[in-house]
Amino acid sequence: MSDADARTGRAGSNTDVDAVVVGAGFSGLYMLHRLRERGYDVRVFEKGGDVGGTWYWNRYPGARCDSESHIYCYSFSDDIREQWEWTERYPEQPEILEYLNFVADELDLRRDIEFEREVRSATYDEDAGTWTVELADGEVVETRFFITGVGCLSEPFKPDFDGLDEFEGEWHHTSRWPDEGVDFSDKHVGVIGTGSTGIQFISETGGRAEHLTVFQRTPNYAVPARNRPLEDDEYEEIRANYDDIWEQARDSRLGMPFDHEHYSAASLSEEEIRETLEDRWEQGGFRFLHAFEPGHVLTNAEVNAVISEFIREKIRAKVDDPETAEKLVPSDHPYGAKRPPMDYNDYYRTYNRDDVSLVDVSDDGEPIERVTPRGIQTTAEEYDLDVIVFATGFDAMTGAILAMDIEGRDGLTMEEKWADGPRTYLGLMTRGFPNLFTITGPQSPSVLTNMPLSIEQHVEWIEDCIDYMDEHGHDTIEPTEASETQWVTNTNMLADNMLFSEADSWYRGDNVPGKTAVFTPFPGGLDMYRDICDRVASDDYDGFEFSRAADAPVAEQ
Repeated sequence: MSDADARTGRAGSNTDVDAVVVGAGFSGLYMLHRLRERGYDVRVFEKGGDVGGTWYWNRYPGARCDSESHIYCYSFSDDIREQWEWTERYPEQPEILEYLNFVADELDLRRDIEFEREVRSATYDEDAGTWTVELADGEVVETRFFITGVGCLSEPFKPDFDGLDEFEGEWHHTSRWPDEGVDFSDKHVGVIGTGSTGIQFISETGGRAEHLTVFQRTPNYAVPARNRPLEDDEYEEIRANYDDIWEQARDSRLGMPFDHEHYSAASLSEEEIRETLEDRWEQGGFRFLHAFEPGHVLTNAEVNAVISEFIREKIRAKVDDPETAEKLVPSDHPYGAKRPPMDYNDYYRTYNRDDVSLVDVSDDGEPIERVTPRGIQTTAEEYDLDVIVFATGFDAMTGAILAMDIEGRDGLTMEEKWADGPRTYLGLMTRGFPNLFTITGPQSPSVLTNMPLSIEQHVEWIEDCIDYMDEHGHDTIEPTEASETQWVTNTNMLADNMLFSEADSWYRGDNVPGKTAVFTPFPGGLDMYRDICDRVASDDYDGFEFSRAADAPVAEQ
């Protein structure tokens, strides 16, 4: 379709732009590129000072991706992948940020991105079939399509501890780390949280502070990543096989091109399972999870029990003090029921240092009571600290979307619509909010997959959908009530038949007090999800309904 054709007879020709995209990370950059290539006017609003999304904000020591670098990138451009070369197996935050800046420059994207511009609200006008987007500085923009690319893990969650305002030292949240960094030398540092972020931070910071005290509520199963530099000949082999790599990744459950040692472990003896796990433990990273089909790992409790105990034994072997080791051994949830973190820097051996302490702040230990002017008070004692670091994660999946005041048809707000958990169709749209697309929104595979591939699939689906609307003279699109209800039901049924319910996790919003606990990602896998989305599109967007706006201009004949 030509640029002129793209604009002919569209509703919203009296708007400022065709699309407003929120966020300039992987999602926003690719959405801007695809829509602009098709001739649409797009404005991208990014509240950060530059491109990068989560990789702009998360600058804490040790921040690193848990997908391997050669697949944690865009697949759509041969030119970009030929020019760019990753240096390590798992990219660190500065390198990922450099990559996204490189992409933005190569595609000349910055001219349509406005930095330090925060979206305050978006309101739907049913008669016009458009959205009114208000920025924090008061500017108002009229747009036909409102597209969120705000990320699944971008709205920080900081527990509301009593006394924090009285703390005489300094405190930071890992996802809002100061650009200039933090000097830990000669300081007593306390870190709250031992999820993926906490594990990365603790591994990197142990030895840099005079003393590091870790406050742990729930231990995690951290599998060694086996990070290392990528050799030149290794990268040339990757380049030579990229087409096959991407094809295999797209057809996989997790969006990763790793073969399963055995598709199912159910028919293997415990000894055979352990032999396979030992081999994959040495390979490291998500290749360990790929020893068996991940869906089977999360549906067969007996197999999962063997895997979980295997990791527990590995943890105990690394920690010198038996009492500390037992604190670090997960016992309240099966492996994979929470986001499985990676160990990039010998995390568990960090606790063998004399200048690192572990405090169990679970209900069975000594819970935190408050922050004092001097540090942290638990039910057992007060810990003197100069710096407190909150590695407490995010209001995941929905937090960044709900942080904007989004009002759909008849004054219904997104917060009201999602009060008992998100309701979407395909994780892409919500009934009552026409022409609002959520890239990797709740009830899509998103965080259960290699994110760039899920992002590309969503962006391309949205672009094709908008093209379809214009080719057929449609002004608006939204899910039917039946399709949305069925999608929510199916997502919940899939999750209920897996082991996710046996853990309190941010997958379910359990980390945020008052948030309705419901499993949020689509757990059926990227391969299944992609097939469903393709089938919906090929069947003239089955499950969606289109309409003409009452105030839509009539195209000249």
